[in-house]
Amino acid sequence: MKKDIKNRDDIVLLVDSFYDKVKADDSIGYIFHNIIGADWSQHLPIMYQFWETILLNKPGYSGNPVKKHIEVDRKEPLEEAHYERWLELWRETTNELFEGENADEIKNRAYLMMNLIKMKVEWARLGKGLV
Repeated sequence: MKKDIKNRDDIVLLVDSFYDKVKADDSIGYIFHNIIGADWSQHLPIMYQFWETILLNKPGYSGNPVKKHIEVDRKEPLEEAHYERWLELWRETTNELFEGENADEIKNRAYLMMNLIKMKVEWARLGKGLV
């Protein structure tokens, strides 16, 4: 039986494993490569903090993921297939490593976040504001 996500170490394992898949993925890897490049030392800690705040209610994340993704979309247009592949890899990675209430919750939160970002990116394309 796999364990549930309980702490920052679990978040780090999930995020690192997920982004290892993303970097190698033919469908979305190029987007991350073009935006982040080879040095992930700034991006990964932000993602650890984001998911730790979202799932474990630990204060510390203060970024604006919607704004960041609008900026990404202006450089590398994000399409429905990109969002779906991102979510598929997130769920797959979570399922490989964890099970339980928090594992289910982090998959649900990823789905909700994906839909929010997708909607806000589309609004920005239509000139209806950044966030």
